[in-house]
Amino acid sequence: MQLSTDRILTTHVGSLPRPQDVVDVLFAQDRGEAVDAAHFEDVVAKAVAEVVRLQVESGIDIIDDGEMSKISYATYIRHRLTGFEGDSSRPTPKDLDDYPEYRDRLVKAGHSATYKRPVCKGPIAVKNLDPLRADIARIKQALTKAPGKEGFMNAVSPGTIAVFQPNEYYASHQAYMDALASAMREEYETIVKSGLILSIDCPDLAMGRHSRFKELTDEEFLRNAEIQVEALNHALENVPADRVRMHICWGNYEGSHVNDMDCRQIFPIVLKAKPKAFLIEGANPRHEHEWEAWKSIKLPDDKVLIPGVIGANSNYVEHPKVVSQRIVRYAEVIGKERVIAGTDCGFGTFAGFGSVFPPFCWMKMKALSEGARLASARLWGRGAAN
Repeated sequence: MQLSTDRILTTHVGSLPRPQDVVDVLFAQDRGEAVDAAHFEDVVAKAVAEVVRLQVESGIDIIDDGEMSKISYATYIRHRLTGFEGDSSRPTPKDLDDYPEYRDRLVKAGHSATYKRPVCKGPIAVKNLDPLRADIARIKQALTKAPGKEGFMNAVSPGTIAVFQPNEYYASHQAYMDALASAMREEYETIVKSGLILSIDCPDLAMGRHSRFKELTDEEFLRNAEIQVEALNHALENVPADRVRMHICWGNYEGSHVNDMDCRQIFPIVLKAKPKAFLIEGANPRHEHEWEAWKSIKLPDDKVLIPGVIGANSNYVEHPKVVSQRIVRYAEVIGKERVIAGTDCGFGTFAGFGSVFPPFCWMKMKALSEGARLASARLWGRGAAN
């Protein structure tokens, strides 16, 4: 995993806005329609090449394929694993359920993606990893035109699969997690063996509290979180910690977020996970103050923090000085060599869906890079104003 001792590096969570031709083929595939393989490859490969170019142009150091080939970060597994079929209802977050008029207004305005959320109705096993191998080939080809950049690839955590795909087959949550961990192991190991950094999406450990698990008590939720972290560690058994990072968030949607669980309850469990780096929310108004929590939450000496310093669901483009200030706060608490600047969440968590106008995404990325430059000058005493 690329680190730095003389400047703040930049990265992002993973998903990026997909062009319309990509959205069209992904939804056709998700509906089970026949999609010409050559056309699919041509459309997605061009999109990956372009999204890599835009990341490089924006000054991002650690880059990916934008998850161009995936209908969503959490449900793409139905095309790769057995045991999933049909569709299921969407568990809306509690803060939206508490105000149904606002919830319904968001849905009417198109703030609800229409992809399928299948149900686990049979034994889970690896079905087809050809789509993964194609993803790896595309990003590696695109990286040949991005010298000096490190590549990463996203994969969903066992716990997040459970948040989006309810279980109707396994006898317990523990059994479901064990099966998912065993099935996802091959995907994780394949990504790392390719030379890419593995980036695990784990909103189950925070967002899951007020969505799929909103009827549980805090204690019950935290017990489930322990099971989910153990399952992830089992799946990563053969993967070096310094080749993995994980993203934790409370949900990339525009709501009050007043039911978000306190990070001080969640992170003692999260930090038991094997990955070396943790991508967390740090820019949105509900969580920006949490940099102070790291004065009491002990980040293990061998771990790295990647706080979000730009938001992923607001069209405000952060001023680079604001970005710099956010970076410096974290660096002064946990050490500048253990901070990488990131984003709160993905910009295209579901195909065709995202709060941020796509051109603004790239303006935000440039602000991220410029803010990191300003923060680096301040932290390493190079005299730039902040």
